Amino acid sequence: MVQNSPSVLRMLLRGLIRRCAHCGQRGAFFVSWFKTQDRCRGCKLLWQRNMQGFVLGALAINIVLTGAALIATLVVGVVTSYPDLAIVQLLVSTIGVTLVVGVVGYPISYTTWLAIDLIMRPIESGELANSHIE
Repeated sequence: MVQNSPSVLRMLLRGLIRRCAHCGQRGAFFVSWFKTQDRCRGCKLLWQRNMQGFVLGALAINIVLTGAALIATLVVGVVTSYPDLAIVQLLVSTIGVTLVVGVVGYPISYTTWLAIDLIMRPIESGELANSHIE
């Protein structure tokens, strides 16, 4: 484990605000909203440390958050319009919230998953040294 690893809370907060969980670099992995690069601009950490499982974890976070937003919107819509359910308004609002949360949450889910991955499997000194080699 690397001596200068940030705390668990700090890594999670960095992930939630789209920063590198290890060094805190802003815009570390995303060139644009959907285009990424392989290494952090600050610490040169390889973004997808485990190529086979990384994307699955990030997608799972995005799907869970989007599903939770969909259900919350649906529940609020049903409760506020009961007993005369406004089906069209309910449908439009749930689809809108689902699309917004899914798109806005896309890069956030990836950086948050990196933080979780770093918490579960801390960076080893050899890994960081190798990440500086181009």
